[in-house]
Amino acid sequence: MKSCEVTLVTATSFCDEGKKMAAGKASGESKEESLSLTAEEEEMLNGLDSRLFGFVRLHEDGARTTTLLGKAVRCYESLILKTEGKVESDIFCQLGHFNLLLEDYPKALSAYQRYYSLQSDYWKNAVFLYGLGLVYFYYNAFHWAIKAFQEVLYVDPSFCRAKEIHLRLGLMFKVNTDYESSLKHFQLALIDCHPCTLSKVEIQFHIAHLYETQKKYHFAKEAYEQLLQTENLPAQVKATILQQLGWMHHNVDLLGDKATKESYAIQYLQKSLEADPNSGQCWYFLGRCYSSIGKVQDAFVSYRQSIDKSEASADTWCSIGVLYQQQNQPMDALQAYICAVQLDHGHAAAWMDLGTLYESCSQPQDAIKCYLNATRCKSCANTSTLAGRIKFLQAQLCNLPQSSLQNKTKLLPSIEEAWSLPIPAELTSRQGAMNTAQQASKSHHPKTEPVLGLSQTPILQQPLPVQMIPSSQVDGLSSPAKKKRISSPIKHLEQLHANTDNLNPAQKLMLEQLENHFVSMQQSKQPYSLLRVCSVSQLDVYSVLKNLCPMDQGILSNLWLLLAPADATKRLGPAGEWLECDQAGITLGLHKGQSSHFSGPNDEQPSFSTGPAQYLQPASIGIQKQTGHGTQEAALNHLSSHFSTSGGQQGTTFIKESQPSGIRSLVPETSRHAQDISNGCAVVKELSDHVQQLTVEPICGPNHRKCTSPNLLISDSPHVSVSLIGKASDSVGTGAYDKASNIYPAIHTKTNNSNTSSPSSVVFTTIPFSKSTEQTTTHSVSSLNSPQNRLHTINRKGLENVQSSEKPDLPLISFKSDPQIIPSMSMSIYSNSTEVLKACRNLGNNGLSSSPIFFDKCPPPRPPSSPYPPLPKDKLNPPTPSIYLENKRDAFFPPLHQFCTNPKNPVTVIRGLAGALKLDLGLFSTKTLVEANNEHMVEVRTQLLQPADENWDPTGTKKIWHCESNRSHTTIAKYAQYQASSFQESLREENEKRMQNKDYSDNDSTASNISGKRRKGPFKTIKFGTNIDLSDDKKWKLQLHELTKLPAFVRVVSAGNLLSHLGHSILGMNTVQLYMKVPGSRTPGHQENNNFCSVNINIGPGDCEWFVVPEDYWGVLNDFCEKNNLNFLMSSWWPNLEDLYEANVPVYRFIQRPGDLVWINAGTVHWVQAIGWCNNIAWNVGPLTACQYKLAVERYEWNKLQSVKSLVPMVHLSWNMARNIKVSDPKLFEMIKYCLLKVLKQCQTLREALITAGKEVIWHGRTSDEPAHYCSICEVEVFDLLFVTNESNSQKTYIVHCQNCARKTSRNLDNFVVLEQYKMEDLMQVYDQFTLVPSVSSSSS
Repeated sequence: MKSCEVTLVTATSFCDEGKKMAAGKASGESKEESLSLTAEEEEMLNGLDSRLFGFVRLHEDGARTTTLLGKAVRCYESLILKTEGKVESDIFCQLGHFNLLLEDYPKALSAYQRYYSLQSDYWKNAVFLYGLGLVYFYYNAFHWAIKAFQEVLYVDPSFCRAKEIHLRLGLMFKVNTDYESSLKHFQLALIDCHPCTLSKVEIQFHIAHLYETQKKYHFAKEAYEQLLQTENLPAQVKATILQQLGWMHHNVDLLGDKATKESYAIQYLQKSLEADPNSGQCWYFLGRCYSSIGKVQDAFVSYRQSIDKSEASADTWCSIGVLYQQQNQPMDALQAYICAVQLDHGHAAAWMDLGTLYESCSQPQDAIKCYLNATRCKSCANTSTLAGRIKFLQAQLCNLPQSSLQNKTKLLPSIEEAWSLPIPAELTSRQGAMNTAQQASKSHHPKTEPVLGLSQTPILQQPLPVQMIPSSQVDGLSSPAKKKRISSPIKHLEQLHANTDNLNPAQKLMLEQLENHFVSMQQSKQPYSLLRVCSVSQLDVYSVLKNLCPMDQGILSNLWLLLAPADATKRLGPAGEWLECDQAGITLGLHKGQSSHFSGPNDEQPSFSTGPAQYLQPASIGIQKQTGHGTQEAALNHLSSHFSTSGGQQGTTFIKESQPSGIRSLVPETSRHAQDISNGCAVVKELSDHVQQLTVEPICGPNHRKCTSPNLLISDSPHVSVSLIGKASDSVGTGAYDKASNIYPAIHTKTNNSNTSSPSSVVFTTIPFSKSTEQTTTHSVSSLNSPQNRLHTINRKGLENVQSSEKPDLPLISFKSDPQIIPSMSMSIYSNSTEVLKACRNLGNNGLSSSPIFFDKCPPPRPPSSPYPPLPKDKLNPPTPSIYLENKRDAFFPPLHQFCTNPKNPVTVIRGLAGALKLDLGLFSTKTLVEANNEHMVEVRTQLLQPADENWDPTGTKKIWHCESNRSHTTIAKYAQYQASSFQESLREENEKRMQNKDYSDNDSTASNISGKRRKGPFKTIKFGTNIDLSDDKKWKLQLHELTKLPAFVRVVSAGNLLSHLGHSILGMNTVQLYMKVPGSRTPGHQENNNFCSVNINIGPGDCEWFVVPEDYWGVLNDFCEKNNLNFLMSSWWPNLEDLYEANVPVYRFIQRPGDLVWINAGTVHWVQAIGWCNNIAWNVGPLTACQYKLAVERYEWNKLQSVKSLVPMVHLSWNMARNIKVSDPKLFEMIKYCLLKVLKQCQTLREALITAGKEVIWHGRTSDEPAHYCSICEVEVFDLLFVTNESNSQKTYIVHCQNCARKTSRNLDNFVVLEQYKMEDLMQVYDQFTLVPSVSSSSS
């Protein structure tokens, strides 16, 4: 084993160095023997984990703690080496915590990944999940950070850092433009009385800024002004609030006339500068305000101040250029624009303004170059306009004689010459010196940045940008075409030698090190990475790359990758292909697989690497990062640096003025310290080897009889890198199975078992596959009720997989084991209630919302992967199951019910139902509705008229998933008038077209003519009347009575409908809703609430077009929503059929005619568009089947994970089912019984905890029709024990809280009373009396 003390070996001294290694190894062993922790040190370390991140000040008074953490890390690393990696998984978890506290994020990530791969029930360790989330947050991998933080709150809602999690979730959702989720988490953080890295006023500022981002300017203004009234408001917060108010007055027309707005804007900005005179951003805004009112000299002075305070501002230079151009000073304007694009090559506004300048000076060739550069910028919003301008200029050039172009005198230097003009050249020199000084400063003070804060950019007229990585890094990540293959390293070295003059001495030394290492690697034929043996950190390499010319950057970065192991330079692409690293070489992007999508309008990915598997492998550097240490005071002291003002390059839509964009980053742009790995380099290589050896063992796939080699292992999850599981080997057999299938998001490996793609299964796929050769995985409903275990899992794999999952059969050495694991208690559903209560005594204070209502042993729910094997392309447009009815007898024929509820049929169209049953559909016509209740409320959705199979952005230039659907309200009478006028207008337009074109076909309808508008924007606006409540049996007696003619299984109320046992109404679910439509009205993509079935009848006279996707594929659609920055559950989205086709997702497509009934089966995804004028009625039903109940509970748990309210209170419903229904289906019985068991345990445990704490439980009871209760804060269901504030209790308003939210508001529950709605004896009686009833067939036999 070679020592890492051999760093910069040369070819001539390689043998001599080999001898030195042996001596170094011997001395290293003696050092390891003396490296140990005392009992006192171990005790101190017991309290150090990820929960202290951001709350310990290691750099101020924590020198002893820092030293102890460093010693512990070295000790653990030594232990791993000494035991050849055969240590308990908790060692890696602790190692991750210690490295996180030391802010060594690459090591922390590697250690956490190792723990993740070794610990099958890692999800029970909330502290681990929290630490992992912090690391992902640091790397701006928000997709994965959100998942980790959500799982913490799911497994332990009372987690002590829940407030910190809500804060960070609020920030990430804000960046991802999921504003509703962001607001909810900010509000949850605000009510929490626990400590946090941001103060209350800072969180309130984020909420106000969120309103501004949503263009709710009056709410934002009110919130900002209210914050200014806060006593002892920190100066930086005050300055930023005033800055936001000033800039908002400058930009928002709703806040008054121009003169008044500008006057207020200037006053606010001047007050902001009084609080913080060093804010370059505020000076820039003030200059913009002065410029807009014609005060040119004041504007120049303000811009000058802005440059002095923060020179590197492309916005400021662009605005200076605009000012010079307006003053007819083209040369000065040119230099200012060049400075802007020097600072930000993707500044679209500066490129456009520069093009305009050249065009005004009759230099079309240079103008074309600038316009082309503008179109290449991601922030360019008017590409089509620029393209037209470019074509016009090119046509002009073609018409001009060549001689006139050559002889013409240029007023301005060409674009190539402009870069060497005095001011841009000076700026380049000063920026280089500044960068060098900053790097030197950061090397001495690496960890002095604030904890978490705000970005300084005000939100303007465009949406909040989501790009979190510098564009220079994103380019290489977002474009597969830029993932270039690596050519010969010898050729690269030769090219670098030819450009040695461009390198400074330090960089030349770096090049020499690369050469030497390459030579030694070639001699030894060892494919290990330079990162493992070189004492030079990645930050140094990155600094070299930054100062090289583009060609040399590519050469050196490619050479760097050539010296790394093969698996370190590749990642899994979206289609499963292996991709090379991006051109930067250092920032290995988070590889994309299924579900691995990140925030960004253009599919940008956070550029960090999960490392090539070894624990100590550093991850990538060149990325905005977040440091975690510090206090609230530190955060406030540095708040000015939190508000980064970005500008211009996000969504700029005009030529003459650079518009600063919204917040580019809501986390501070801090720089990582250069990692000194020289002290630990002696163990890195050896440690890496031992970590890898842990996974070199045979692995059996769940559907394969023979064991396979682990050498070819694939993971599309950043939790575990490819080589973390094992190095690739050339001798891999073809039957290799993916051990990483237990890693979310799961990927799919070809198997011979067709059960794995059963349409009725696959929801959550995270339970580790067993390595036993006897076990198989089934995805049918029956797998939930195997007689061997009598237990079920919501993850669609038998629970035995969890119980029998084996660890590597290696001797383990326990150094320290104190994992923060969520406790669980298993009880049989066949135990009586007395035994259950007895076992619950003294178990703690976990309330109802603290754990899922299903199984303790299952991980948090996750979306299903796409069924494997994928369907062939010719099966992606399947025929829709349709039943044609001729008479009433057909409608009541029992097989019809069985056919509709069969999980294999995601949708069924029952044709001619109204005619067969002689339903009077006229009762639901617009005319009858107006006559019955003309003032009844109608929810209106304003949408764009588009083709049914396409969804374009408002300009009609790009297909998107986001579906425009803005909400308002009106009455039935007013909407009926709109519906009628729309029809008349359409007739008039049709007649006009007939007159203009005599060949027009009478068969062409107005709706079908929508297709003629494809790819042409802007689109016509339409209004869709939706969610019209028909629940009032007094107002709608005739209509509701008519629906009783329907067969029992589709009726609104029936004994076999689960929703009829709720005991109260849920509007639109167990009541009827009506929809009034004009052509183009859209119901966006969705699954029904809690995955219940739905019934939809078309009243007519027009048709509707339906698109349906089976439940198995909802995970794929969820991935697409995440990729497009949409919330699958809450956002309005319309799938792109081309995307679904490429992803092998089958889509049922059919027309619903008047009188047709559409049955949507449990969990089916669907979206609908009207192609004529029509009304529809709809409601939900819940068949009494195991499949329906299971899918409802799964969605209940998924909603809880996503912090979304479940409209169906499944706990309340389960107890009512136990009271009212006799169940003969063993599968359904066991699931309901287990839910009752779980709830009974939780109620008893919470009750005892309250009594022990001296909290009185007051009997309250409940009325017969009282609805289920939800927490007023987090919206989880609250059953039996209601936490109500003293004030609301005295006022009889009963504002309910769950236990966790109550404790966050008042730690000792001093301000709460606890109301009891059920006697424990009653619950015990219901539990004991709920037994399996023999089926008719079994009893008769």
